[in-house]
Amino acid sequence: MTADLNLFRNIGISAHIDSGKTTLTERILFYTDRIHAIHDVRGKDGVGAKMDFMELERERGITIQSAATHCSWQGHHINIIDTPGHIDFTIEVERALRVLDGAVLVLCSVSGVQSQSTTVDRQMKRYNVPRIAFVNKCDRQGANPFRVCQQLRDKLGHNSVMTQIPIGLEGDHVGLVDLIEMKAVYFEGANGGMIRIDDIPAELREQADEYREILLDVVSMFSDELMEAVFEERVTPELIHAAIRTATIAEQITPVLLGSAYKNKGVQALLDAVVRWLPCPTDITNKAIDLAKGTVEDAVEVVIPSDPDRPLVALTFKLEEGRYGQLTYMRVYQGVMRKGDFMVNLRGNKRVKIGRLVRMHASEMEDIDEASAGDIVAVFGVDCYSGDTFTDGTVKLAMANIHIPAAVISLTITPKDIKAQSNMSKALRRFTKEDPTFRVSTDEETSETIIAGMGELQLDVYVERMKREYDAEVETSAPRVAYRETITRRAEFDYTHKKQTGGSGQYGRVVGFIEPLEDGEYEFVDEIKGGTIPREFISSCDKGFTSMLAKGRLVEAPVTMVRVTINDGKAHSVDSSDVAFQEACRGAWREVYPKAQPIILEPLMKVQVEGPTEFHGAIVATMMQRRGVIEGVNEQNAYCQVDAEVPLSEMFGYATALRSVTQGTAEFTMEFSRYAPVPKQVQEDVIADYNERKAR
Repeated sequence: MTADLNLFRNIGISAHIDSGKTTLTERILFYTDRIHAIHDVRGKDGVGAKMDFMELERERGITIQSAATHCSWQGHHINIIDTPGHIDFTIEVERALRVLDGAVLVLCSVSGVQSQSTTVDRQMKRYNVPRIAFVNKCDRQGANPFRVCQQLRDKLGHNSVMTQIPIGLEGDHVGLVDLIEMKAVYFEGANGGMIRIDDIPAELREQADEYREILLDVVSMFSDELMEAVFEERVTPELIHAAIRTATIAEQITPVLLGSAYKNKGVQALLDAVVRWLPCPTDITNKAIDLAKGTVEDAVEVVIPSDPDRPLVALTFKLEEGRYGQLTYMRVYQGVMRKGDFMVNLRGNKRVKIGRLVRMHASEMEDIDEASAGDIVAVFGVDCYSGDTFTDGTVKLAMANIHIPAAVISLTITPKDIKAQSNMSKALRRFTKEDPTFRVSTDEETSETIIAGMGELQLDVYVERMKREYDAEVETSAPRVAYRETITRRAEFDYTHKKQTGGSGQYGRVVGFIEPLEDGEYEFVDEIKGGTIPREFISSCDKGFTSMLAKGRLVEAPVTMVRVTINDGKAHSVDSSDVAFQEACRGAWREVYPKAQPIILEPLMKVQVEGPTEFHGAIVATMMQRRGVIEGVNEQNAYCQVDAEVPLSEMFGYATALRSVTQGTAEFTMEFSRYAPVPKQVQEDVIADYNERKAR
């Protein structure tokens, strides 16, 4: 394989909802000759954006699934993943960032750093993804990219620095000043394809000098060569680019670029920055767990270089059910993947043949014969799960998996008839395989099917997809909150399990206590001395207690933040067994749990509402009515932003209520924050509601 890895870029485009990610990707594809006409994201022209290829995405004007594409710019091969902005589809961002080398953080020039910008940034930090920022919508009223650059510092803790300043803002936005080349850049022609380089306008010269000075101050800290050149006044653009690249890859600075994707301004300059400053596969250190040297628990981490000549290592990060079967998206970390070759899935050591290898362009694909280390491709006909690692069979290297957030909301779904039931099962099988945050379970008592996920929008979309893609008409219940239970005080137990029914019986005695655990979900402590419970039965005790955590005794919610300690017990030489001690611990739990004063915990959501200042009072009132705690209010440019922590149970139907009090002008986003105890009266209501449902 002769591909030069220095010419590869794997980037993601991430941002808050409606910051213009998909519009930006659409322009990138146009300028790199991947598409030959620009279409509107909301599909007003009847076509819609290339990257939003699902019918639902075009109708709602939002991105639901991350879409992969590739293009070329200045001889560089760029793989791009356009990710959703809505928190309900956060797993799409997680799994994209897991396999990317760099990212473009898109920010709105008016709204600046918003709630989802913070979430996306946190995800980028989790996977150590270097990023550049693109301040979009500089043509909008109230645009202020300088303020957004400062917000990156204040709110996200970035060492952000402007590499461009705008030539005009709002309706007068016509171009930008490149602070590295110290030239004015204008984007002309019907689609901004004609770039005109000119001298900096006289009225902007002083401002350009000031911001270039700031740029050099920040960037020279990461290059001795540039610092010397600054002192000797022999700075060249090449020295600045080299220093920015080094500092960006080390995540020491965030270069800020700007423009207006919708008005076709600044996109080509952003592409230049992607190839100049973002890392290629060899700039990034990728680690895997060597299963040949230990298990996942006592993991031995090894660095895997992006080397095509080494054994194959590839990670599955996304699955899609297509017309031709399962489409599996993979990032090749090491080695070469060839059509017709065999590879081994480390989950179950299954050997599979690569039948068809393709490069994705949104919903379209082009066949290729091989893919080298550093590339992102898709294969057909490989049965696997998201997060599986594939090798050529000569090594046992497993890539670290993707962080999967817990579900916070659930719905009961019932098929309308037998045909719908069969189709619903097919749909659920597909959705759970594709999306790790989408959970399906069956209520043991009512046999109802329960779907759970990250938010109302996500579950709405899946129910709608069942109807459209699978012709499965289903009825849904009101959304249910994923409550948790915990204990508030220490309580002791001394329980003996005895059973004699002819032949060998069952005997086990356990003594100890349960107590609240401040941090973590569950902890088992063994303080047995003198072998009162033989060592082989200690793990049986742990299993017995663990099995009781799935359903609490108040509303059958999972139990969390509990430490169980056993310090005494008794065994019988004949009648004690694994089963006997598991049963003893279950009995001890049933007896001691009510004594530990259990309470219900509810999920609290971080809610951010944005709307015109005139509705400030009305917005705050809607939060207070929902047991919300206001954490901050920010007003600027006739717009206000209200941050609050609100129980999820109070947020159902909030979109309608907010629209009615703000005449449809405000919007909100929410994401899971933490679990907290519910007030006493609310707990009584939740228990009463649970008992009523159970009695039906």
